[in-house]
Amino acid sequence: MNIEVTINGESRSIETEGHRRLLDVLREELGLVGTKEGCGEGECGACTVLMDGEPVNSCLVPVGQIQGTQLTTIEGMAGSDGLHIIQDTLVRYGGAQCGICTPGVALCAKWAVEKEPGASKERLRELLAGNICRCTGYQAIVDAVVAAQNSSESSHE
Repeated sequence: MNIEVTINGESRSIETEGHRRLLDVLREELGLVGTKEGCGEGECGACTVLMDGEPVNSCLVPVGQIQGTQLTTIEGMAGSDGLHIIQDTLVRYGGAQCGICTPGVALCAKWAVEKEPGASKERLRELLAGNICRCTGYQAIVDAVVAAQNSSESSHE
């Protein structure tokens, strides 16, 4: 099966079997190893990528379903001028520790901040609930996302 898709802003043509998991194709065929496998069952969020701007668990998506979509992986989050503000605050606030959940958390946080600018800490916790982290206790992650959100808001004023 030939799949045409845009990944991190680059048009790609992928020749693979349509039933393969998106996670495996990203890592094994495209070398985008930033996307991590945690549980392999769609429960932990470690493999989260953005598909047409929405978070999806790439371990649950058959690659045949990505035809014509726009994907963003963690490799596409940073810009030419450095880390995305979410990535930067996750590092500064201790919201990135062992690194397994971090790519999924960062992409989901990016989506959450774009979806609901100015969301409360409680709401951000709800929006990030699909991401399991065993290292941080979540407070550092939420604090980092709030800091990124506040930084983004102040840069738009």
